[in-house]
Amino acid sequence: MEDIAVIESADVAAMLIDPLRGRIMQALSQPGSASSVAATLALPRQQVNYHVRALEAAGLVHLVEQRARRGLTERVLRASAKAFVVSPELLGGNAPDPARVDRLSSAYLLAVAARMLTEVGQLIKGAARRQQSLATLTLDTEIRFASPAQRAAFAEDLTAALHHLVAKYHDERASDGRWHRVVAVAHPMVHAPSLAQSEQEPQR
Repeated sequence: MEDIAVIESADVAAMLIDPLRGRIMQALSQPGSASSVAATLALPRQQVNYHVRALEAAGLVHLVEQRARRGLTERVLRASAKAFVVSPELLGGNAPDPARVDRLSSAYLLAVAARMLTEVGQLIKGAARRQQSLATLTLDTEIRFASPAQRAAFAEDLTAALHHLVAKYHDERASDGRWHRVVAVAHPMVHAPSLAQSEQEPQR
């Protein structure tokens, strides 16, 4: 089971946002049959079986095993991934494009994030086809600035540090090297940590 699968089909995306099929997908986060899912959701087995077949055909669930039960063959399935995201590629020309957005706006952050989701999704699928892992680097932390001036100073320091690292490690002459995209972003948190949590000393 994948951790996250990137959906690049409009039809498959429509299945994911269907309320009933979404509930069936959640029930199949653990291996189960149409009968067990029907019992969990209090729905007719035939109705659940119809949707399970459609989800399987779309690649959203996969067969885990088949076992004999009361003279019949019971099919046990499981969701193909723990979670799913929809690729911005599905929007076609309406997808965010960093080249068409003001670089100083918050919309630019969204456009860059959409491009990253699209590119990394493609890279993960390509690596999976080759049965290889994809090497990436992600840093995620939280910070509380005392003032807008402190935030601006942090941005200047971060920019300078990033330029220094790029200049140090970038090798234009490495013919066998591989290009990487480096993105650094910061945005206000939607839900700030509680005061007690933010003032708690780090664990040693």
